[in-house]
Amino acid sequence: MSISIPFDNSYARLPASLFSRHLPTAVRDPKLIAFNRDLADSLGITGDASDQELAQIFSGNQIPNGADPLAQLYAGHQFGQWNPQLGDGRAILLGEAQNRDIQLKGAGPTPYSRNGDGRAWLGPVLREYVVSEAMHALNIPTTRALAAVETGEDIYRETALPGAIITRVASSHIRVGTFQILAARGDIEGLQALFEHAVARHYPDASSPVEFLNAVIAAQAELIVKWLSVGFIHGVMNTDNCAISGETIDYGPCAFMDTLNPMQVFSSIDRHGRYAYGNQPDIIVWNMAQLATALVPLMEDRDHAVESFTASVHAMPVMIQRLWREAFAAKIGIADPTADDETLVMELMGMMGKQNADFTNVFRGLSDGSPRDQFVDRDAFDTWSNKWKKRLESEANVDLLMQSVNPDRIPRNHQIEAMISAAVQGDYTPFHTLQAALANPYETDPAFEAFRRPPSEDERVKATFCGT
Repeated sequence: MSISIPFDNSYARLPASLFSRHLPTAVRDPKLIAFNRDLADSLGITGDASDQELAQIFSGNQIPNGADPLAQLYAGHQFGQWNPQLGDGRAILLGEAQNRDIQLKGAGPTPYSRNGDGRAWLGPVLREYVVSEAMHALNIPTTRALAAVETGEDIYRETALPGAIITRVASSHIRVGTFQILAARGDIEGLQALFEHAVARHYPDASSPVEFLNAVIAAQAELIVKWLSVGFIHGVMNTDNCAISGETIDYGPCAFMDTLNPMQVFSSIDRHGRYAYGNQPDIIVWNMAQLATALVPLMEDRDHAVESFTASVHAMPVMIQRLWREAFAAKIGIADPTADDETLVMELMGMMGKQNADFTNVFRGLSDGSPRDQFVDRDAFDTWSNKWKKRLESEANVDLLMQSVNPDRIPRNHQIEAMISAAVQGDYTPFHTLQAALANPYETDPAFEAFRRPPSEDERVKATFCGT
C-alpha cells in the first residue's frame, strides 16, 4: 500500500462488550474531495499515494495495514430521554495513530444502525469538514477532518442525494454515553476497564473516579465557554454527543449566530429550544450529572460517592460563570476582570440583542474600528463606549488582546449552504475558498472581506439538519 499509518489500537483491546468489529461497506466509484496533509503529517502518516489511492483508502474500499475496524457501542440521553442502546450507526473506527482515533463516517451500516443505511450525503460531510477545521483554527478543542470522499453513489433521504464519507480524527470517541451503557447494564468490569482506559488516554493525573469527573467537568466548562465566545450552537448536546476528552464532536445541525439571541436555535429537531445558545451552559452541567451517575458503581462507598459527585456537579455553574466573565472581558480588552466588568459586557450584549447587531462584527469592530454602525441607537452605543474607553485606561495591549479572541471571520450559515449547493452541482471552488478564508480567522485579510458579511434577509438560514 502506498501510505503507511502507525496504528496502535488500544480501544480494540478493551472488553468486547464495548464494540463490534466491523468492516466498511465498499462504494462504487470513490473520488477524493479533500485530504488534510498537515493533519496527516501530525498523525505520522507517510507515503506518496495518488488522489485515487487516497479515495480508495478513505472510502473504506481498502483497509490500511494495521487497522482494526470496529463500531463503538454507547447509549445516551437524547433531548433528555434515555435511549438504552445507540452506537456508531454509520461510523467505523479504523484505529488509532499518535493516540488519536481515525474514523470513517458514512461508511455503511453497522450492528448499531437501527435500520439506517449507514451513509452520509455530501452536504453534512462538507459542513463537518469546514466547521471542524474552522473550530480548530479558532483554537476551540474539536475533532478534525482528515479526508472527504465522494462515493459515486446516491443515497436517499427525502430525495436522491450524492453520497460522501468524511474521515475524522479525535483524541478519542469515548462519550458520556459510553460510560452510561455499561453502568445501565451493570457491567462493572467493563466500566472499570473503560474508566482506566479513559484516564490513561486523557487525564493521567486523575487517580480516582472523583478526580476523573472533576477533570472532565473542567474540560467541558472551558469548551462551552469557548463555544459561547464565538456564537457557536452545537444543536444536539445529547450525552452520546458529549466527548469525555472535552472536544467538540458530531457536527450535525450546528450553526453560528449572526445576531445575538440567547434563545437562538437552528437545529430542526430541537423543537423546544433545549439546546439553544444560552441554554448550553445548563445542559453541559446536566450531562456531567449523567456522567457522575454512571461513575457511581465504581465507588465502594456509594453514599460518599454521591455526595462527592454532587458537590462537583453543583460547583460547575460557578466555574462556567467565572470562565465566561474572563472570556467575554477579554473580548472587550480586559485581561483581569471584576464583577463590574461583567456588567459592562452585559450592557453591550443587551444592546446587541435588542438592536440585532452582528455578534462577530461588533466584537471584532472594537479593535478594528468602531462597531457603531452596527447599532440602530448609536447614541446608546456611544454612552456605553465612553464608559468602556475609560475602563480601558488602566489596561495594556488592549487591541492585541481583543484581536486574539475576536475572530474576523466565522463559518457563516449562509456561506456554508452556498458552498454545499455549489458542490452538489460539482463545483468545489467555494468549498476550497471557504476553507482558505477560515484557516486564519483572527487575521484581517482584504482578500476575504466578503466572508465578514452577514446574510441578507433572503440568505438567512433558519434551520439546519442532522443529515442522518
